[in-house]
Amino acid sequence: MKDAFDLLIRHARVVSCLDDRCSPSAPSFVAVREGRIAATGGMSELPSNASAAIDCDAHGALLTPGLIDCHTHLVYAGDRAREFELRLQGASYEEIARAGGGIRSTVRLTREASEAHLLETAERRLKMLMRHGVTTVEIKSGYGLSLDDELKCLRVARRLGDRFPVDVRTTLLAAHAVPPEFEGRADAYIDEVVARIVPQAAQAGLADAVDAFCETIGFSPVQTRRVFEAAHAHGLAVKLHAEQLSNQHGAMLAAEFHGLSADHLEHIDEAGVQAMARAGTVAVMLPGAFYFLRDSKVPPIDLFRQHGVPMAVATDCNPGTSPTTHLPLMMNMACTLFRMTPAEALLGVTRHAARALGLQASHGVIDVGVQADLCLWDVDHPAELSYAIGASPLRHRFHHGVEHAS
Repeated sequence: MKDAFDLLIRHARVVSCLDDRCSPSAPSFVAVREGRIAATGGMSELPSNASAAIDCDAHGALLTPGLIDCHTHLVYAGDRAREFELRLQGASYEEIARAGGGIRSTVRLTREASEAHLLETAERRLKMLMRHGVTTVEIKSGYGLSLDDELKCLRVARRLGDRFPVDVRTTLLAAHAVPPEFEGRADAYIDEVVARIVPQAAQAGLADAVDAFCETIGFSPVQTRRVFEAAHAHGLAVKLHAEQLSNQHGAMLAAEFHGLSADHLEHIDEAGVQAMARAGTVAVMLPGAFYFLRDSKVPPIDLFRQHGVPMAVATDCNPGTSPTTHLPLMMNMACTLFRMTPAEALLGVTRHAARALGLQASHGVIDVGVQADLCLWDVDHPAELSYAIGASPLRHRFHHGVEHAS
């Protein structure tokens, strides 16, 4: 082992997330070279002459992989606070959407916004995510719903990754809702998505994956299948908003296409869970939306456990149903609302979240050879990351082995 490193973290209680227990180690070291973890082990295994450009004594603090938010809608204009009031007065999500509110209201504001304005507002949200330990984030489009505006949102997402110390994965969500100019012509809009939006997003290198909203107020399984076929034809992975409000068997469709993830899943049945297990599709839990919509149908956590489906946890940051940028708070909600364990919640924002983005070979764990995205926390036990409501115990955040102020 070469003894000169770029970064050396000593006396850390390491939670590698390589196993399901997430137990902290005895005081250990993690050494980084050229942005990747070069060595790790107990303090007795560290050569006495080991040195590094940056030598950090953790003094027993907890070291975890950097957090991964694998489902966000970070790029949009405006807010939907008025709809929040309407829901408190009894209006349902579906009623608001069918009356022209919901996604469509954000679409109008996003279309009107300049790329510079979208970048400025998304930057603020991204910085808040980073303050809570996020080192990798997925950003969906879906508030443009036209070729030019969807590409505009994806360009903003890519620029965020260029401007900030965070890895950004982009997802084309053109099949989020039917835009006003296609009112009553959902199939015609899917024609546009399939023939123009997916191909041009792929050719421009702006999308890593394609998503859709498969729901009674979104798109049917038949329409979603067409979007997935177009994605695969252009070499793009697929993900799906599935079974949030009803069981449309979208998760089975996502599994058929070997989807990276199916997200929400409150109404999924056992057949859907089994299909996901066979395909290796990750179940992404979004407790912020569940809480904000005051839902009462909890995702079938026991079925996911029984069939070995990995569960990720994400913010679903969006203006209408989950206006949050606090991923550790989502860990708390996953435990309190969905009865996930703290270890499951931590895996849900590290190892399993990486898998939900197709990054399991390089992200989400602490191991030799993987990317050195790390968080040092002022806590004694991993459960504390899920236990404290809204706490921010982050001491240091490292991206590619370089510390950045949180």
